[in-house]
Amino acid sequence: MSRHQDIQGPGVRDIDVRPITETEIPDWIRALNTGFLRPPAISEAEIADRSSYLVPERTLGAFDGGRCVATFRSFTQELTVVGGSVVPADAITNVSVTSTHRRRGLLTRMMARDLSAAKERGDVVATLIAAEYPIYGRYGFGPATTATEWTIDVPRAGLDPRWAGPDDGGRIDLVDGEDVRKLGPELHERLRRVQPGVVDRDERWWQVGTGVLTLDRSSWTEPFYAVYRNADGEVEGLLPYISDGEWDDAKQPLNTAKVRGMIAVSPAAERALWWHVCSVDWVTVVKTGYRAPDDLLPHLLPDPRAARLTTQADWLWVRILDVVRALEARTYTGTGTLVLEVTDGDGLSAGRYRLDASPDGASCSRTNDAAELTLGAGELAALWLGDESAVRLAALGRVAESRAGAATTADALLRMSRRPWCPDVF
Repeated sequence: MSRHQDIQGPGVRDIDVRPITETEIPDWIRALNTGFLRPPAISEAEIADRSSYLVPERTLGAFDGGRCVATFRSFTQELTVVGGSVVPADAITNVSVTSTHRRRGLLTRMMARDLSAAKERGDVVATLIAAEYPIYGRYGFGPATTATEWTIDVPRAGLDPRWAGPDDGGRIDLVDGEDVRKLGPELHERLRRVQPGVVDRDERWWQVGTGVLTLDRSSWTEPFYAVYRNADGEVEGLLPYISDGEWDDAKQPLNTAKVRGMIAVSPAAERALWWHVCSVDWVTVVKTGYRAPDDLLPHLLPDPRAARLTTQADWLWVRILDVVRALEARTYTGTGTLVLEVTDGDGLSAGRYRLDASPDGASCSRTNDAAELTLGAGELAALWLGDESAVRLAALGRVAESRAGAATTADALLRMSRRPWCPDVF
């Protein structure tokens, strides 16, 4: 995740922006904690943990008089696109600028260095989770997915209080963290083969997610892990959740269950797992955690109004580095041709491109044909995973039609029936 806006200003020439050395890791962590308003003190355990996965050449710092005053890190990632293919991505995180050194162009310098290296490396896109909305559009990023959270009023949901498990031949079991480390990776792989916007997870992710590796900067509470198996015994869903112990003055339970990243690869698994957590005795409120904006959940309840929308905001931001490979990597349900004029202040993806798409495949190439739709790199990124509407962006003045109806053509080609979603923060 990244934060802090930063504009070119005085004093920038006196600050050295470069990859950090191993001995500078503690100072870099201190600057990162400071930028995110966490206590700047660091422990040997945090230094050891960070040192285990930082890639020195992709971990940047800005140094003023030998002290780190800004941080930036990227790492290798795979992003699932429409149709289930994956593209190599430059995942950006740990971006901060110390409050004493804002407005000096440090973020701009770090970003330019990283994106240039990513393009040279052959990454198709760059990705990040933006802590603040206004920052990254000026670097060619666009919001490509949305995160949504519901709070379920369980007594109002209308579920049968006699429900004790799935009636489809499947079953729900509670397992432990060791089981999750065995079952989870394969289940997540199945999800990311079908869900645009999902990113890959490494072994360390599962160690952190199941408490094997605990971090100084975050607390750990062991969750309950509910697993759904279909009638053939195949795992199709996983729902981790924790619960508090709240009771009212009349000794009535008011417990809240908080879901931590439910994975489901079938509607049956979604239904069974949501009904399970809503049926746990004493639980009167369920917080779903971040879900896709078109999640089935509200309508899996007899009374969908029992699921109150409590969070909805931009989530995964994408910056397209290679327009041709990005547009050819995804699939299309419609058939058509569109000539795009992509503007890009950094020049990384600027140019005119002809897209010929059909359900059988797509080709994209640079062209001298007359442009039909002109848009910035960030707008293209917002459209690429199928979530945003070109017609909507045209109404907002963010894309321009040179041919009447070009935005409608773009929507017919690019938009999808289900919305993209990224379940992870990084």
